[in-house]
Amino acid sequence: MKKSSVDTHLGSIVVDNDVIAQYAGSVAVECFGIVGMASISVKDGLVKLLKKENLARGINVTVDGHKLVINFHVIVAYGVSIKTVADNLIESVKYRVEEFTGLEIEKINVYVEDVRVIDAD
Repeated sequence: MKKSSVDTHLGSIVVDNDVIAQYAGSVAVECFGIVGMASISVKDGLVKLLKKENLARGINVTVDGHKLVINFHVIVAYGVSIKTVADNLIESVKYRVEEFTGLEIEKINVYVEDVRVIDAD
């Protein structure tokens, strides 16, 4: 398990990277145009939409020095501007994760793995 830490005047705060990934995933799925996180099967190369309890599997959090690097593998809605959706995702996640963890984000990479039509039921 990888962990990120913040030193304060009272001691250290240690946060598991999976916790950061789960939080970042919950922020991401709230963004307009994001259908969900994606998982790619190594065996057959198929892209799978992850359920809410598995959001962290579509996100990779690493620590470079004392800064976070977050990689998102997402599925976007058909007919939306991918650039606009990605910009919105990056802005929202950067603000909310930095507020949540107290850690600075160095970089957020967005990998669009699939495009899906959303059913309007």
